Amino acid sequence: MKNYLKLVNFEFNRCIKLYSVLIGLTIVSQIIAVFVESRQYLSMVNQEVYQNKIPKEAFLSETGGMSMFWVVNNGLFLVPILICISAILFYSFYIWYVEWMGKNSFIYRLLTLPTSRMAIFWSKLTTIALMIFGLVSVQLILLVAESQLLKALISDEFRIDLSIQKISQSSFYLSVLMPKTFLDFLTYYSIGFILLFLLFTAILFERSFRFKGAAIGIGYGIGLFFIFLAPVMARDLFNFNKLYPNEIMILEFILGILVIAISCWTSHYLLNKKVTV
Repeated sequence: MKNYLKLVNFEFNRCIKLYSVLIGLTIVSQIIAVFVESRQYLSMVNQEVYQNKIPKEAFLSETGGMSMFWVVNNGLFLVPILICISAILFYSFYIWYVEWMGKNSFIYRLLTLPTSRMAIFWSKLTTIALMIFGLVSVQLILLVAESQLLKALISDEFRIDLSIQKISQSSFYLSVLMPKTFLDFLTYYSIGFILLFLLFTAILFERSFRFKGAAIGIGYGIGLFFIFLAPVMARDLFNFNKLYPNEIMILEFILGILVIAISCWTSHYLLNKKVTV
């Protein structure tokens, strides 16, 4: 456990610069989005209500009040989210391949540490998980701060206040990152982490057998993911309706655990028997 925690600390410190840039970019860009949308809305209010003398009630009836819905669908708000998702996806590859870079591969020292080689696997997985949940937490805090900023910029008569839950459901990306129900949270993030397990195993296949391993890893990952989705695919594609929704959910849970277990066992085997420097 001590070596595992040291590895997690090492991995996280290695990505801290990238992580800080992602957080900073998200904060700055989304705050700007609040100001941009507020200014545009106030310009409309000034043009229609104060210059064209349209009654406030008529303006609000036609245009609606200003809310965080406008902000979360602004490009400046969405782009950093997409960048963060892309960066984490990229880093999920990089976190492995960086070990083989350079003249003296660092992977040699990692593999010779007096600890289980799976500690390397778990430390990298934990680092990605910390990055994901950390960014989601930052986004949640930002939504609260941005809502307060919007209150300061737009007067009550032209503003509609939304709860954090309603704000998160106003954007597709936010609704995935911050699902409405706990069940949705488990579903989305379970699928995400299953894909992460399969990705790590596929990378280890490639590191073990190079080009042939890449093909094996891709096929292996796709095959196991299809096994995980088998109940849903049978229902949606082949009209197999003999199972109730709750039964499908339980079956998916069991298959998810099975896929993760197979992926872990395969990764353990590859790390201990096949991966070379």
